[in-house]
Amino acid sequence: MNAFDVNRIRADFPILSTHVHQRPLVYLDNAATTQKPTAVIDAMDHYYRHDNANVHRGLHALSERATQKMESARREIATFINARRPEQVIFTKGTTDALNLLAHSLSQVLLQADDEIVITHMEHHSNIVPWQMACERTGAILRVVRINDQGELDRDHLNELLSAKTRIVSFTAISNSLGTINPVAEIIQQVRQHPDVDVERIAISVDAAQALAHQAIDVRALDCDFLAFSAHKAFGPTGIGALYGKADWLERLPPYQGGGEMIRTVHFDKSTYADIPHKFEAGTPAIAEAIGFGAAIAYLKRFAFRDIIEHEHRLLQRATDRLLDQPGTRLIGEAAQKAGVISLICDEVHPHDLGTLLDFEGIAVRAGHHCTMPVMERYGVPATVRISLSLYNTIEEIDIFCDALSRVRKPFRE
Repeated sequence: MNAFDVNRIRADFPILSTHVHQRPLVYLDNAATTQKPTAVIDAMDHYYRHDNANVHRGLHALSERATQKMESARREIATFINARRPEQVIFTKGTTDALNLLAHSLSQVLLQADDEIVITHMEHHSNIVPWQMACERTGAILRVVRINDQGELDRDHLNELLSAKTRIVSFTAISNSLGTINPVAEIIQQVRQHPDVDVERIAISVDAAQALAHQAIDVRALDCDFLAFSAHKAFGPTGIGALYGKADWLERLPPYQGGGEMIRTVHFDKSTYADIPHKFEAGTPAIAEAIGFGAAIAYLKRFAFRDIIEHEHRLLQRATDRLLDQPGTRLIGEAAQKAGVISLICDEVHPHDLGTLLDFEGIAVRAGHHCTMPVMERYGVPATVRISLSLYNTIEEIDIFCDALSRVRKPFRE
């Protein structure tokens, strides 16, 4: 697509023409899940209507077609993130599942008592709890890098926490509640060049759930060992995601789950495992969802990321300027490098009440802790209202939201 025509883009997403409470839908909850284009819906529908069969297990035509489409999706995703080989992309249930797989398998080969795992204060629960569980299993210790008042990572504190005991560093590319864009390549380089870090005994993982649809990702340029992401935050279906890993790491890690598909041989005294990626894909996969994921990536590849970034930045700037003009409004997270996410609180109304009132205006926002309770504690708030933007949102929608917010707040001020 040569020109970034937002109205043309919106026509690709059937749900955007719907109404909620007799009002046109204004969908500003994209960090929770994005809407799906017709191309994705059609790809999944076609599979169920014409190709439905289990993969990798049959010689009949339907099975062969289903297998080809699923593996084509894997190749599409691998190319999109610039992985060397499609086998480095493991299908999972999503980012959470990918990080649980990683924490479980890494803890078996890398962690001992008193080893250290470094994460940051801005992480989603999915990049906290699996590492806590790994610490409980192994006796390792969790270290947390501070963030400043603007919601930016304290890189000096990261340097202080890195040591000869550091075995795993895991952090988000973009904060889902603050919108902070972390300089991923710089952080990875900082970790690898730290004088105390044993580069032969450390794994670096990036949570790219919020980044996949908003910035170009090149795993080879980043030099991350692992990258976790979901389809549904990048115009694909729910229930499917992926874990990218460097091949030597994936070959070294033990399987996360056992059963069909992930085996080479099974005997009662011993089983052997398949090569990557199938070693990590036990059981019948989410075939239609994988095909939908591939279709979503193919759709996203129509656009230049510079166009997406510029468009979303215009929306972010418009929303920020208008919200700061509303008295009693506080923005949580004001990083210099920020994606299209705004978390806010209003002095006179609880975020949950605001979320409900805005829904009656046809506006979908998220109200709560956004699976980042430590972030809420850091800023001393119970919850925020979050708007999160995508390529199909418009300036007009930003104005509708800001006008509605002012309107629903008015009775609470009187």
